[in-house]
Amino acid sequence: MRKFDPWPVFFKREWNRNWPFLVGFAITGTIITKFSLGLTVVLELKYSLICATIAEEDAKNSPFVQRHKRYIRYCVP
Repeated sequence: MRKFDPWPVFFKREWNRNWPFLVGFAITGTIITKFSLGLTVVLELKYSLICATIAEEDAKNSPFVQRHKRYIRYCVP
């Protein structure tokens, strides 16, 4: 005689109980990701506008840029 396997019953009951939370987490994560990416695009746009106002030669010769050379992208206005 086969033993009763409780796992299918357990998973079905837990799915029926928890699916709203899982769907909510998925939707919330999607919204947060969308807003985060949108914020990144806005910050990069502001960064590019700031870079366009600075002369490239001045930026290359700046002591700050020399110290942080590997972190800074140069913009060509």
